[in-house]
Amino acid sequence: MSAHVVREMNFEDKTRGSKQAYEQAKSVIPGGVTANIKHFAPHPIIMDQATGSQLTDVDGNHYIDYLLCYGALILGHGHEAVKDAVYKQMEQCGSFVFGAPHNLEYQMAQRLVDLFPGMDQIRFTNSGLEATLLSIRLAQAYNGKHKVAKFEGHYHGGYDQMLVSVNPDMEQAGESDEPISVAESSGMSDYHLEHTVVLPFNDLEATEKILKARQDEISAVILEPVQGGFIPADESFMKGLREVTEELGIVLIFDEVKTGFRLNVGGAQSLYGVEPDLTALGKVLGGGFPVGALGGKIELMDLMSPERGQDILTSGGNQQVTDRALFHSGTYNGHPTVLAAGLATIEELEKPGVMEDLLKKTEYLRNELENLYNRYSIPMQTIGMGSIFNIVFTNETVRNYRDLSQADMHLRKQLDYELLDLGVYTKPGNRYSMSTVHSDEDIQATINAHEQAIQRLR
Repeated sequence: MSAHVVREMNFEDKTRGSKQAYEQAKSVIPGGVTANIKHFAPHPIIMDQATGSQLTDVDGNHYIDYLLCYGALILGHGHEAVKDAVYKQMEQCGSFVFGAPHNLEYQMAQRLVDLFPGMDQIRFTNSGLEATLLSIRLAQAYNGKHKVAKFEGHYHGGYDQMLVSVNPDMEQAGESDEPISVAESSGMSDYHLEHTVVLPFNDLEATEKILKARQDEISAVILEPVQGGFIPADESFMKGLREVTEELGIVLIFDEVKTGFRLNVGGAQSLYGVEPDLTALGKVLGGGFPVGALGGKIELMDLMSPERGQDILTSGGNQQVTDRALFHSGTYNGHPTVLAAGLATIEELEKPGVMEDLLKKTEYLRNELENLYNRYSIPMQTIGMGSIFNIVFTNETVRNYRDLSQADMHLRKQLDYELLDLGVYTKPGNRYSMSTVHSDEDIQATINAHEQAIQRLR
């Protein structure tokens, strides 16, 4: 019997309660999960409690958490400053939500404008997905073109126009310098494949060629400055992309849902020194609550102002609205409880030494893990920026989706199941997100667990 089979048996034995809960959930929830990304075989682990850097599942197993709600919990679980801010907001306001404007909207918007170079104004949404969706509508309204370009391997939310070529099969994906649009889901129409142009990440020459050939069709280019949260754009690529989009009159959108606040408080754009036209935020911004925000240049953002289109032109007895505003709405946009949690999170991150310490701990863990695997002659590298990284089993340079697809994903999966058994949690294959509350003891325990996992797999 192989070691991997033995480990799967151990996993099943240790997580019997999770399996039972999962089977119950499947009777009323498709696949037993409320989002497909939460699933992994043979069944996901059902969590029961959390505090700081620690998770406890329904079987009483304890884990050091590196998933952290896919990076949202940069202060860890249940941070006291966030809880205090939430309780204070509810007590002072007397309601969970107004459904009307309130001062926290201005306070958060002003904070974001101060922090992010590419933002003059802000609109709030309820998720990063909604923020990217709004950014595309805004770009199309701005320049009157209705196709959008995105990069192969980049994820911007589970809606049709962006659910294209996120994890394409290489046999369907076309040439590396001219990728083909590949649907990620059933139920998608060919319209979206035809109206979503796929670009090669970190290949400026090929990207520029595609954009120039299709400049009259493309309203916007959207990208993750750090693909998947861990494959950084080359600095020359970022600056070149900004130049070519400006030249062609194409709106440049940064999806900083993953990178906002995790590379530094001002996001990837402040590190690269590149200002996009629009920026989508989410995750960390909500302090553990669902949130999104779109910020950008005033000439684009002003298209949403409800004051536009208020002038009525009367001609021949007919009335028509002139200069109609772009419609954006949402009952829970700018939810006061969520913004209170987000403001508290930003205040914690801006305290002297907090971000520096987080980045230092992340770098230390990455270096120690690379040294460990090197001692065992296993080709491994950690890839990432700021407080997020991933473990990739290859010695080759990884600059995009196609490079990543050549890494040893089978070994990574085996490793992750060993680590689950040893009390280190992330969804198998996912990136590591660090928090301000990961302790030195957590980090050393993680390094030790990796060494034990390596020894088990040899």
